[in-house]
Amino acid sequence: MNKIFNPEKKDWSQVLKRPTQTVSDIEDVVNEVFAKVEKEGDPVLKQYTQKFDGVTLKSLQVSEVEISEAANRIGQELKNAIAIAKKNIETFHKAQETNKVEVETTKGVFCWQEKRPIQKVGLYIPGGSAPLFSTILMLAVPANIAGCTEIVLCTPPNKEGKVHPAILYTANLCGVTQIFKVGGIQAIAGMTFGTESISKVYKIFGPGNQYVTVAKQIATKYGISIDMPAGPSELLVMADDSANASFVASDLLSQAEHGADSQVILVSTSKAMIHAVEEEVEKQLEKLPRKAIAEKAIENSKLVFVTDSQSAIDLINEYGPEHYILCVEDEEIYLTQIMNAGSVFIGNYTPESAGDYASGTNHTLPTNGYAKQYSGVNLDSFKKSMTFQKINTEGIKEIGRAIELMAEAEGLQAHKNAVTLRLESLK
Repeated sequence: MNKIFNPEKKDWSQVLKRPTQTVSDIEDVVNEVFAKVEKEGDPVLKQYTQKFDGVTLKSLQVSEVEISEAANRIGQELKNAIAIAKKNIETFHKAQETNKVEVETTKGVFCWQEKRPIQKVGLYIPGGSAPLFSTILMLAVPANIAGCTEIVLCTPPNKEGKVHPAILYTANLCGVTQIFKVGGIQAIAGMTFGTESISKVYKIFGPGNQYVTVAKQIATKYGISIDMPAGPSELLVMADDSANASFVASDLLSQAEHGADSQVILVSTSKAMIHAVEEEVEKQLEKLPRKAIAEKAIENSKLVFVTDSQSAIDLINEYGPEHYILCVEDEEIYLTQIMNAGSVFIGNYTPESAGDYASGTNHTLPTNGYAKQYSGVNLDSFKKSMTFQKINTEGIKEIGRAIELMAEAEGLQAHKNAVTLRLESLK
């Protein structure tokens, strides 16, 4: 890992640079795929599936038989684990329900806000080197709580044209309405335009590689909303001498094994901790089945020493990590000042893995610095707020003259007339 000691503030942007391509590097490829999918539909989806996934499919949709068979291929222990995670995720997201906001702003003028579900949502679930069935829990569970009526899931098939049984089992358990064997850019395009098989959705959720991230951003040009521009995973750990070096190393590696373009960073006010973590990373790395992937991510990662807590806090807020683990003696000073992070994990016994799977919080989070302006996925991500107003005769008398004056000042006579006619009818 790259060790950096007490970097000057003017160099932070370079120190914290992420190993990601820009949209301009990828968008030509994405635009080409989008254009073909919009024009040709299912046939071109099958062509891309053959090209990128190495399998020729007769049907893009997963059958009921495949879903039933998947349930028999999952062990009971894993089913129990999924049930525990589902329960905790449901508990946390149900607690996010809010009541109708209702107020009489002035006499006779009643305003209120209610939330309605987004009817059609699309979920993208990566299925390459790691079948992320846990992401289905994080997306389909709140979608169901919100009341979404169509939940479409796209995920790439393997070389045999199959979807991992854990993905199918979890999707069925969580109320996904349709499952398709389509991955990558073409999956996002399919949900953006709709095809003979895939329904067009109103909002697309889910993580993916940099191509999927750019595809989601391009989808917004076609009137489709997205959860956030979430790309390769990242983790920042803040640790002082009170941290456990082996725990810290395990957390860094847990994110590094996601993909070669992942990034992990340790910030510490202790040089001894930095050296201890570096040794632990090397030791633990040797035992990982995904060592080759993790090694590449580690090459993009940093061990950063700073002299004091305030410098650490400022550096972390500048980076805006997707996942932020805090293992320090004085937690409060860090917690009160953290402004930019997707999700925060506090203390030696709160691994980031807990949030990935079973604590109840959502693991679909903003990456690449978007934590500065985006929230992670939550219940409201699957809803939209609608405002209502009802004005009686007393109310229109109360605010009518103000409306007339404002409309006239803006030169909008028809707006003024809409009120004037009503006021005159009450004389």
